[in-house]
Amino acid sequence: MKPIKLETERTRLRELTSDDADDFYALNLNPEVIRYTGDQPFSNPEEARKFLLAYDQYQKHGTGRLAVIEKESQRFIGWCGLKYTPELQEFDLGFRFFRQYWNRGFATETAMACLDFGFNQLNLDAIVGRAMHANQASIRVLQKIGMSFVKEAEFELHPGVLYQITRDEYLKQMANEKQS
Repeated sequence: MKPIKLETERTRLRELTSDDADDFYALNLNPEVIRYTGDQPFSNPEEARKFLLAYDQYQKHGTGRLAVIEKESQRFIGWCGLKYTPELQEFDLGFRFFRQYWNRGFATETAMACLDFGFNQLNLDAIVGRAMHANQASIRVLQKIGMSFVKEAEFELHPGVLYQITRDEYLKQMANEKQS
């Protein structure tokens, strides 16, 4: 299988590797960054490296969370991507960025690239996004990329929401943008 490589105006997205362990560790160290995720920080960079070595989404499902590299600085600024959850039989869009990259449009920009990949390369029927109620910034991103509210849903034992976009909705959205 060919490695996943996506590009946006300001970023490159690629598969995470064990070489990303230090950045991955640092990203999860900030309590603000993981506040709404339910995740615990890694104990050390080696624990992050072991997680990345065991990460099997690419091999099993042809997609996964992707490292986001800012083109201008060539820095790892976070991750964005699709994750398959077998027990729910769904592909979930997620994103996480270092605090200094918040409110600069990176989540929206990379999320759109991941939707495009999911619908045009993987031929998915639908993609979902979840967020805790308190995470209004992530909810706004899900709305900006065309996802619609589906239902209230528990998210990591907290009240949350489930959003979704189907392939047909996405293609219609893209056609409308081209006409504008």
